[in-house]
Parts: sequence; structure tokens; C-alpha cells
Amino acid sequence: MTMDDAPMAALDEGLRALANPVRRRILQALKTPERDFPGQAHPYEFGVCASKIEAACGLSQSTVSAHLALLTQTGLLSAQKIGQWVFYKRDEAAIARFVAALGQSL
Repeated sequence: MTMDDAPMAALDEGLRALANPVRRRILQALKTPERDFPGQAHPYEFGVCASKIEAACGLSQSTVSAHLALLTQTGLLSAQKIGQWVFYKRDEAAIARFVAALGQSL
């Protein structure tokens, strides 16, 4: 049995990212941003401002930033800087590819 290293490495990275319950909660909350991050001044089409995510997590800014960076690195989130703010949103296409790859690999 031979496996292509690149897809398996990407799958492993995604699994490592999802192994942390805080990162799973962030992804879950970003599924319904209007409900889970109410009162954002900017349109939700930009994503959710990092400060809103930090407030919802109740963790330090540096800890939440590390979680967001890892989720962005793995491609499960996309980040967009507008002015002084960074907005995060789910990359639904990447999540679907990850789920499909997981299903094919097991």
C-alpha cells in the first residue's frame, strides 16, 4: 500500500487542528456568526473580527491568536485584514475537501 505524502500530510494537519476543543468550538461558532457573535459593526460577509472571537472564547488574546493562526494555516479558516482589524471566516470548500479526504482515507 502506497499513499501520496502530500494529501496525507494535509489530512494530518487538519486532524491536529481539530484535535483541540477550542478550535472545534471556534469553527462551530463561525458556522452561524450572526447568532454566535452578535453586534458586530462590520458586515458578517467579511467574517468575524478577531476581538469578537477572543471575547467569546474567554481566553487570552495570544492563545486565541495561536488557535486562529493554526486554523488559517491548515486552510479551514480564511483571514482578511481590513484596516486595523482581522476578520476570520470558515472556508467551506476547504472543510468539504477535508471531510471528503477523511472519508476516503478511512
